[in-house]
Amino acid sequence: MDWSRLQKALSVEAERGFNDLLGNQYRFSEFLALSLDHPPADLTTKIQEQLKDRASVFTTYSALSFSERQHLVADTRRMLYQVKRSIEVEEQGDREAGEQGSKGAGEQGSRGAGEQGSREGHLSQPSDSPTLQPSNSSTLQLSNSPTLQPSNPPTLQNPKSKIQNPKSPKTLPVDYRHKQTHLKLDKPVTYLPGVGPKNSERLGKLGLFTVRDLLFYYPRDHINYARQVKIQDLMPGETVTIIANVMRCNCFSTPKNNKLTIFELQLKDSTGGLKLTRFYPGNRYRNRGWQEQQKRRYPPGAVVAASGMVKKNKYGITLDNPQIEVLDHEGGSIDSMKVGRMVPVYALSEGVAADLVRKAVVAALPAVEELVDTVPESVRKQYELVDIRQAIAQIHFPENEEHLATARRRLIFDEFFYLQLGLLKRRQQQRQKQTNAVLAPTGKLIDSFYEVLPFTLTGAQQRVVNDILADLQNNVPMNRLVQGDVGSGKTVVGVVAILAAIQSGYQAALMAPTEVLAEQHYRKLVEWFNLLHLPVELLTGSTKTAKRRQIHSELATGELPLLVGTHALIEDPVQFTQLGLVVIDEQHRFGVAQRARLQQKGDNPHILTMTATPIPRTLALTLHGDLDVSQIDELPPGRKAIKTTILNGRDRNHAYDLMRREMVQGRQVYVVLPLVEESEKLDLRSAIDEHQHLQETIFPDFQVGLVHGRMASADKDKAINEFRDRHTQILVSTTVVEVGVDVPNATVMLIEHAERFGLAQLHQLRGRVGRGGSQSFCLLMNNSKNDVALQRLKVLEQSQDGFFISEMDMRFRGPGEVLGKRQSGLPDFALASLVNDQDVLTLARDAAEDLIQKDPTLNRWEALKTELDYRYQRLMGGAILT
Repeated sequence: MDWSRLQKALSVEAERGFNDLLGNQYRFSEFLALSLDHPPADLTTKIQEQLKDRASVFTTYSALSFSERQHLVADTRRMLYQVKRSIEVEEQGDREAGEQGSKGAGEQGSRGAGEQGSREGHLSQPSDSPTLQPSNSSTLQLSNSPTLQPSNPPTLQNPKSKIQNPKSPKTLPVDYRHKQTHLKLDKPVTYLPGVGPKNSERLGKLGLFTVRDLLFYYPRDHINYARQVKIQDLMPGETVTIIANVMRCNCFSTPKNNKLTIFELQLKDSTGGLKLTRFYPGNRYRNRGWQEQQKRRYPPGAVVAASGMVKKNKYGITLDNPQIEVLDHEGGSIDSMKVGRMVPVYALSEGVAADLVRKAVVAALPAVEELVDTVPESVRKQYELVDIRQAIAQIHFPENEEHLATARRRLIFDEFFYLQLGLLKRRQQQRQKQTNAVLAPTGKLIDSFYEVLPFTLTGAQQRVVNDILADLQNNVPMNRLVQGDVGSGKTVVGVVAILAAIQSGYQAALMAPTEVLAEQHYRKLVEWFNLLHLPVELLTGSTKTAKRRQIHSELATGELPLLVGTHALIEDPVQFTQLGLVVIDEQHRFGVAQRARLQQKGDNPHILTMTATPIPRTLALTLHGDLDVSQIDELPPGRKAIKTTILNGRDRNHAYDLMRREMVQGRQVYVVLPLVEESEKLDLRSAIDEHQHLQETIFPDFQVGLVHGRMASADKDKAINEFRDRHTQILVSTTVVEVGVDVPNATVMLIEHAERFGLAQLHQLRGRVGRGGSQSFCLLMNNSKNDVALQRLKVLEQSQDGFFISEMDMRFRGPGEVLGKRQSGLPDFALASLVNDQDVLTLARDAAEDLIQKDPTLNRWEALKTELDYRYQRLMGGAILT
């Protein structure tokens, strides 16, 4: 069974969002089911049964939910890893037993070579085993097209049948223990062997000043040159090492370009030959002495190890920019930092060479013996984590892919573990704070509000309201996040909390990120508060000076119980008499410092944050691990699913026909574009041009409005109000309307250049329609020929679930792009990925919760406490709320 290909298939499926990817021959689930259902006969009966049971689960893969698929893939990866390890342990025992006799030794040569191939990740590919290859070389496509089942299930061969050359040279491990004992972690890099003052200045550009800095400067990737193959087995795209004899070496300057020197090496092994070429630009290589020196280094008959990526050109197979080492003899050891091994690739800066960083890291490696493992031994045993010293050594120069995987898992666990410990400890500290704002969960105001509401709260809304009211009656300040999909009714939930504060004699503040959204909240609150005979005011950057003074005065006297606004709320002149509750909408759009400044307007007020951009669980754990989270996971009854369609330029007239049909029936249309004005750099339709085109050419018999971020606030409000009041039938806009515009009569959302928006943003825009009782439509105009762009948009076409869409958005674009890098508050991980390492994050969270439960002070683990202070500050940086 080809463990490497199975693990690769599972890895690709996870990277592409658990969509049951379609290859040339099979879907992912079919490939796994077929492969696991035919385990090799030499496996134990128990393991065979386990693999077959797992195969049957993959036959139901298409019916599983996203989270079920996620857990199945993660569990299968762990299961295959454990099975493979148990096989290798058994083979090790067989090999030792086989060395007792010549026949056993001969058999062991075959088995040992098979094990070596397995360990180095190049198991032979059986000709009739299923393949999971992308149907296009650049992307794996989401597709609903049927796949034919094979009439006869494939038979998977045992990869151990392939025998390697027993004389294959062994790559020496990076041996650091004997080089320098008692190397201190705080020693400056300038004193390391081979570094010195000049190189230490270069390393300083990467922030590498001490030995500790070098040890914790993890590679961003590894190139796997550990796999040794014969010349006839070279396949384009693979990274390999070949062992061959030199037939001829040539080095010369080209007649056409005397500044270019070409080095050629003709090699041959028992299966074939090939030519390696390297190019040296610059006058320094024209020197005949240097060229003759190269020829002498590679005399005919010499044995060399050459590593590189296999490429095919018009002259045949070769290695691209190969790394070459001359061996002492056939079967001699490889002792190079760049040949025949897993080569670390580090992030670099101008003037800092990769070889310098590798050399400095090797010189620093003896100091791993000085590291103290601060993760308690009980945690390491429970979660099967290798020792920190082994992890650091193997992350830099791993002996094989398995050692690299175990090292990465340990170090990723540490990053998540210390982050979660810090967040949980912060929550513990917050719960020790006291607030005077103990708010009554029941009262006349809340009862009156329920009476004037024209609808009944959904079960999900009522559940979240109960969570909030339970928090508000404690003297520990509430710190709760409410997540809800577009149109789920978060505002109503927030109003109940605000009324609880007001009826208890306190003031409340509601902060929104944009004037459009603040205005929307204000309009809705005025509508409700007028019926309850309560005053409410709006404060934004556009508020006139006289009105500002009035608001400041009424806040100071306590006459004004509720203030709605934008960032203007955190300005110094805004002073509340008795602020009991802060409500922050679309909280991820504010910087952490901005949220903190509003909290400081009162004496430990209760905090309620809301978002209509659902955050995947991994992001919620990372960003809001110190918050209590409630979800409104139910839409109000009567909402119809919005019909979403992907269109291209040829379908534009169909879109216009649908828009006209809806407008003739008295309904309205949004047209959203990514640009305000035409750009010379980008060939995109602009809002201003599109407004003119639609008004004058396409829909001259309808009124077309325009709104964008560069307009004055008064003009923006006027355009939105005219659309809301049905004076205009079409509103052409940029993403100003993403949140906060509520026009139930609008039924069509046309998004131009939809491929330029994130999925979560498109889902928000789509949520501007479907707010009334009529069937609504979202048209995604795709101008890209990129298959990945189409895959992303298909997610919107297939799902209305904001949580699933945000999860997919994070997988396609990364969490920093989804949330906005400046405002996100994301920690700065060195290795961990919120997309690919979700299972480790969950384990780290469990471990952190267990320790905090045992001892909230962490005093039982002094070394752990010290490391937490150091790591948490570095991970979170300026994102730590104080």
